[in-house]
Amino acid sequence: MKVDILAVGVHPDDVELSCAGTLLHHADLGYTFGILDLTRGELGTRGTPEIRAQEAYAAARKLGAKFRENLGLPDGFISHDENSVRKLITAIRDCRPDIVLANAISDRHPDHGRSARLVADACYYSGLQKIRTNNLQGAAQEPWRPRAVYHYIQDRNHRPDFVVDVTTYYGRKMEAIECYASQFNDQNPGEYAEEPTTPISGKDFMDFLHAKARNLGREAGYDLAEGFRAARYPGVRDLFDLD
Repeated sequence: MKVDILAVGVHPDDVELSCAGTLLHHADLGYTFGILDLTRGELGTRGTPEIRAQEAYAAARKLGAKFRENLGLPDGFISHDENSVRKLITAIRDCRPDIVLANAISDRHPDHGRSARLVADACYYSGLQKIRTNNLQGAAQEPWRPRAVYHYIQDRNHRPDFVVDVTTYYGRKMEAIECYASQFNDQNPGEYAEEPTTPISGKDFMDFLHAKARNLGREAGYDLAEGFRAARYPGVRDLFDLD
């Protein structure tokens, strides 16, 4: 299924936490998007891969994603090997996105930075004709290279290359995040009260997310924003389109 934007996260919930508002905003502009999780998050302290899969699909429905797929790469051991690159190329050629949103270039979780490079490189290799891939039905795929790869800002504070105003969409973003009850303790304290505490499981993490969105929006004059970095700086056709 062709989509305009492919949002890639190494763990289920990366996309919701970091760029869900941007996806909702662009959906309202008429663009389509899909979500690709690279791992099942099986090393996560809380929940199980099965629970996280159910939560991920519920969140995708909340957001209105055209699809959500999981590559099943090993959580914690993401590597830049041929098998992983080819799996990503196949996924990219399947949905032919114009823009890919990927994990932070560097971050607290080691998987984020490794995933960022893996996704960016796969987007490049996906455009090479001599790399042959087949879809799940066995049909040969045509080369496809996205126009741009942008890396969303996650845990660590980085100066963004640009920000997207998500003020109108922040409430719906939070509704998608709330689908991950196993991960965020204050969302469903009764069912998961016995789970271990993690850096993201308490209310203070939600306060941190809101504060980060306020901080990212401040310089652009937005109440709330999501930030992105670009390996290749974007061009501007009209200075008056800039806020």
